[in-house]
Amino acid sequence: MPKLKTTYVCSNCGASSAKWIGRCPSCGEWNTYNEEIQRTEPSRSSVAVGRSAIGSAPILIKDIVENRQQRSSTQSSEFDRVLGGGLVPGVVVLFGGEPGIGKSTLLLQVAGKFNGTVLYASGEESAEQIKMRATRLKVDDSNVYFLAEISCENIIAQARSLKPDLLIVDSIQTLRTEYVESSSGTVSQIRESASLLQQFAKETATPVIIVGHITKDGSLAGPKVLEHVVDTVLQFEGDNHFFYRILRAHKNRFGSTSEIGIFEMGENGLSEVPNPSEFLLSNHRDQYSGISTAATLEGVRPFMVEVQALVSSAVYGTPQRSSTGFDTRRLNMLLAVLEKKVGFKLATKDVFLNLAGGLKVVDPALDLAVISAILSSDIDRPLRQGDCFAGEVGLSGEIRPTARIEQRIAEAAKLGYKRIFVPNQPKGLQSDKYKIEILFVDRLEQVISQTFK
Repeated sequence: MPKLKTTYVCSNCGASSAKWIGRCPSCGEWNTYNEEIQRTEPSRSSVAVGRSAIGSAPILIKDIVENRQQRSSTQSSEFDRVLGGGLVPGVVVLFGGEPGIGKSTLLLQVAGKFNGTVLYASGEESAEQIKMRATRLKVDDSNVYFLAEISCENIIAQARSLKPDLLIVDSIQTLRTEYVESSSGTVSQIRESASLLQQFAKETATPVIIVGHITKDGSLAGPKVLEHVVDTVLQFEGDNHFFYRILRAHKNRFGSTSEIGIFEMGENGLSEVPNPSEFLLSNHRDQYSGISTAATLEGVRPFMVEVQALVSSAVYGTPQRSSTGFDTRRLNMLLAVLEKKVGFKLATKDVFLNLAGGLKVVDPALDLAVISAILSSDIDRPLRQGDCFAGEVGLSGEIRPTARIEQRIAEAAKLGYKRIFVPNQPKGLQSDKYKIEILFVDRLEQVISQTFK
């Protein structure tokens, strides 16, 4: 007979203790220990350490037969790009994101386009809610089966009976298993439910997509073992006040973690953005000061983004420094470089910075475009039409080399830009093969003299 044991488990890191503790000794968080009742099986001491306890015999790596598994396309090029080409048989994908960001919408659209039978199991929404959403999104639901269930054993039993080509579970925090005597969403329930779904995926070679909630600091809720159990961890990012969403992989055993997918939220759901540069650039008929264009990268994907800056005299005592989509601390560093090395007096002025489209970019090569936009707004002179920038600025005012500079130049040339300012690369860059004028610069003074002449 199984025995019941009461333990206290940290909801942040999954550490356990025999008694309640105010502060977790593993992660340092306060008041995160919750009481859980676990069912323990009797020990199997009868199994002797001998031949019966030995599993498969070790073999040389060179003797392993490589079996390349064919991927199943989700019929979404952006989703496939992040997955590495599609869904591998038996893969377990953890799909996380902010509440209301569009996780269920995207997965329902993927289910409708998927070439095969899909079982959509939800513990958060009823059948009527799913039907209303499918009707609004105009999803082809002829091959999509819906199951409103929170029991992990019942979901797996129905999946074994239906034998779908894809299983979607929304969400892991609502599931519970009879092996653990605790409420849904606890560390033990999440851990055991994920293990059962992983075992089902590997035994039946069925791809499984699990939706996961995230905490207030942006990390996936639940124990860290959840991220270790799954094969792929996808994060759906964006702002509810903007239309664009970014899908990126934080872990991928069957592909790269450098790829991203970009979607746009509209009335009919999420649509793919195959060329984000066309959407992130404004076609101004008139030239305005304080606007520059940067050739940036997200992962290995190049695109152009518009940088907008506004510099004005400080009305109040302390000048304001505000940025949207760009690191404020890096903005303060660039302003200090302009003041110390170039001589622009910005200490008594307000500086506001914005990246068009609501994107958040952490690429250091954005520095040159940020400085150009700030100087353009400060002297109230527009930049030369057709110019773009790609380069990192150092503390001494030097322009540092930038990664994947050829991809940035090719993207700028494809969109019809006339000149691009890039760092003076050591060697290997063939500038004559691009239909764009490449200006190599070493110092900020060179950029200023060639931009505002």
